[in-house]
Amino acid sequence: MYTICVTSIFSGAHNLRGYEGKCERLHGHNWKVEAEVCGDSLQASGMVMDFKEIKKALSLILAELDHTYLNDMPYFKKNNPTSENMARYIYDALKKDIRALSAVTVWETESSRARYQE
Repeated sequence: MYTICVTSIFSGAHNLRGYEGKCERLHGHNWKVEAEVCGDSLQASGMVMDFKEIKKALSLILAELDHTYLNDMPYFKKNNPTSENMARYIYDALKKDIRALSAVTVWETESSRARYQE
């Protein structure tokens, strides 16, 4: 099995509903996002997939999130904008274009991350 990954970043603000502590207040992060793609075989080019294709699809999704108040987005009005739900949101959006997507990992800090995979 081959695995390739691309990373990107976006900045966004949120607050956690139903949480007691600092994170219930409005705050922001420079989120780091990693998209992981797997394949059993390589294309004729010797690649699982062109990194450029993954980066393009990911950048379109992150552009919708960048410099926004995440709680105002329809998905996050229903789902608390935690790192876990952020990973799921990005995974679901990216899976529409990248069928071989295996996981999305989201870091809200250098030491805290959440991963979603089916």
